[in-house]
Parts: sequence; structure tokens; C-alpha cells
Amino acid sequence: MSKLADGMQQKNISSNEKLRRSALAEYAIFKSGEDKDYDQLTFLAAQICEVPVAKISIIGKNNIWYKSVYGTQQAENQRENSFCERTIYADEEIFIINSNDHPEFFENAKPIYDRKFHFYAGVPLLNSNGHAIAVFCIFDTKIRKLDEDQKKALLALANQSLNLFESRKQKTKLQHVQRKLKQKYKDLEKFASLVSHDIKSPLANIISLTELLKDENKEKLDEQSRQYLDFLVESSYSLRNYVDGILSFYRSDHILEKDFEDVHLPTLLKKITDLYSLEENVEITYPDSGHLKNINKAALSQVFMNLISNALKYNNKEIRKVDITFKTTETYYCFAVSDNGNGINKNDIEKIFELFATLDAKDRHGNPGSGIGLATVKKHIDQMQGSIDVISEKNQGTTFKFKIKRP
Repeated sequence: MSKLADGMQQKNISSNEKLRRSALAEYAIFKSGEDKDYDQLTFLAAQICEVPVAKISIIGKNNIWYKSVYGTQQAENQRENSFCERTIYADEEIFIINSNDHPEFFENAKPIYDRKFHFYAGVPLLNSNGHAIAVFCIFDTKIRKLDEDQKKALLALANQSLNLFESRKQKTKLQHVQRKLKQKYKDLEKFASLVSHDIKSPLANIISLTELLKDENKEKLDEQSRQYLDFLVESSYSLRNYVDGILSFYRSDHILEKDFEDVHLPTLLKKITDLYSLEENVEITYPDSGHLKNINKAALSQVFMNLISNALKYNNKEIRKVDITFKTTETYYCFAVSDNGNGINKNDIEKIFELFATLDAKDRHGNPGSGIGLATVKKHIDQMQGSIDVISEKNQGTTFKFKIKRP
């Protein structure tokens, strides 16, 4: 048979039934329920080819199940003597028969269908290995022919049907991978929690015992020994911060699973900024209006808390200032968090959102960062379908501009 549709190539149909059924199982479509996308294709096939019945037939071991039908009732039929049975082994691009040419086929098939047909055309839907997983077919109660355009249309619709099957197959695989990854992530989170508990307990002992040793032996220790003990305490605190940060980073995914809700921005920011109101010489300003529709309130709160906390910690000015602004576009809610703090070197800006990237910076109390806070910020914003940018000048301050998708 000549090629009847541009871009569609004839494939060799595999005759290995066991492999064919194995290939079918990968698509998870057998008895998978109705789907309007497939129904639209059978409707178009019936209209274009001017036939009363069109079907997408899934070929099982002994029966045929219909993913979509037009012009008749969906029902499960026996496979033996069906037209689809003949189609998947015909080794033709389109298998077309009329009752006057093959009366025995139609006579044998008569008990299977709900009416007496005299015309049939079917396109086998072949996977990449040539296994027929289904048949896209049309029926008529009278003898007829298809013109070249109708044949091309039937092939094109069958090809779209196969594309849908492939798309659903990849989606099913992706969902399976996601489930496995989610379970592995839970296992990793549990492991991190257990390890952090096992680490934090002896760390607390190290810190307390070191402080006790230092206090009780003030007069006995020389300056170098006291420095060693100070370094031991500082290192222990740093390690504890890392452990807490790792745990916070893994737990942040639970925040992303929170329900979406409407938020009054000034109320949200007041609750957050009140957490820092007891600190000395802190000035935080934020908008007095703004309504956000259907957003992840918990995730957005965590973003603001991390950015404000960093703005105040990495700021050696006498008066520490943070200014928050807000505007909307057609597709995004846009925010900016600006400070008058220590700033960030231009060469380091690209690194600050990497997990554990600390840039050797210490806060106003001399403590090194964990390199986890901004990584968590980036993760939350990415999950909210947004982006974040940084503008900074050393010793002058930093502005974090970020946006999140609005409904």
C-alpha cells in the first residue's frame, strides 16, 4: 500500500503476542476509563470519513475493550473473528475491507457487533517496537470506499491517538518516579532527623562542658588555651547551626504542601516584623495595602522571614533598616526587600542561593552562616513559579527582588 499521510512511516507489525501484551501493559490504558480527548478523535473520524461508527479499540488477551466509541455503545467484545484481530496482523498501514470482497469475514464477525456492517477500515497503533497496542477503526453498514483525503485524515487522527497514548504512558512513568522519589525523600528526611538528634545531643554536652571548663579554670589557663576553648565552642555552635539548617531545609517541603489561601499583605508582614521589634535600632517599613489571591501563605512567610533575618544579621550599621515594597503585574506579585547592610560582593551574588554557600561571611555577632536560608528561599520561590534577583553594593546594602505567580 502506498504512503497515505505525510510524516507517517510504515512500521513492521510484530507477531509476538506475548511481547505485544507486555507492551500494552506499559501504557496502563486497559479499562482505564473514558477520556474526552480520545472521544474528540473518534468524532472527527466519523465526520470526515462519513461513517456512523468510529472506535479506538484496545486489544487484550481474549477480548477487545474500547477506549473511545462514536455512534454505538461502549461494550467489551470478544477478540476472535473481530476486524481488529485481523488488523493487527494484516501488516498494512490501513486495513480496509468490504463485505462483497470478504463476505466470510463479515459473516464470522456478525455475532460480535450490535449491527450488521459491510465496511471496515482500521489503522494499527504501533509502539516503537512495532507492537500493535490498539486499533483506530471506522465502520459502515453499507459498502463504500475512502478517498485519498479521508485516508490521510484517518491516518492523521490515528497518529494523534497514538501520541495521546505515548503522552499518558510518559505521565504514568513520571508519576511512578515521583512516588519513588517522594518516598526516598521521606526516608532521607527521617535519616536527617535521626542524625541531627544524635549529633545535637553530644554537641550540647561539648558546648556546656567546654564553657564549664573555661569558667572553672580562668586563672589556670593561659591565653592560648583560652583561645583554643573559644574556638571549640564557636565550632560547636557552627556545627549545630548546620544541623538545624539541614533539618529546616528538608522540612521546608512540608510548607510547600500547605493549602493556598487569600492573604492581606500588611497583616502578614506585621506578624513577621513584630518578631524583630524587640531588637535595638531596627526600622522595618512595609506597604499599608495589598491583597494576594490564592497563594501559599506559609511559604511566602518563610521567604520574608529568611530575607528580613539576613538583612538584620548581616548589618553592622548603628541603625539597621529594612524596606519592603510590593506591586502587581498581570501575571505576578512582585516584592522587594531592601536593607542598608553589609552588602554582597558582585562575584558572590551567583553563589548565595546554593545550598551550604556561606561566602566566609559572619553576622554582626561573629557567627558564620549555614548557607541554607537563601537556598530555602530560592526553593520556595521556584515552587511558587517565581524568580528572585539580587542587587547589592558592598557596605551599602542589598535588595532582593522576587516575584511569584498570581492566579
